[in-house]
Amino acid sequence: MLKSIHHIAIICSDYERSKRFYTEVLGFEILAENYRAERDSYKLDLILNGVYCIELFSFPDPPNRPSRPEASGLRHLAFSVENIEDSIKELSSKQVLCEPIRVDEFTGKRFTFFADPDGLPIELVEI
Repeated sequence: MLKSIHHIAIICSDYERSKRFYTEVLGFEILAENYRAERDSYKLDLILNGVYCIELFSFPDPPNRPSRPEASGLRHLAFSVENIEDSIKELSSKQVLCEPIRVDEFTGKRFTFFADPDGLPIELVEI
């Protein structure tokens, strides 16, 4: 019945800050941007390499994430990269701090974590 993930929805606390992070730091492109006056909310549709991935929402005064990363619900987002060191260097040049590289005990793949402006954990996995 299911074919693929269609998109991931993220609610941010500071729309302009998160918009810059996902577009200028991570390299997503804007597909559509809409302001919904009745909700005082933006909805930003983002694509990565031509594929629709993320809906970024703003709402007035959203609650904070309960804990990191073991809160109930979404734990983290994960993106594949070809070279983890190069990706960490690029993020570092944009003032994004990554955790030390670790190796998955089951797959043997190298990975690291960093956070978006609201503390949402994001993982990079070397393919």
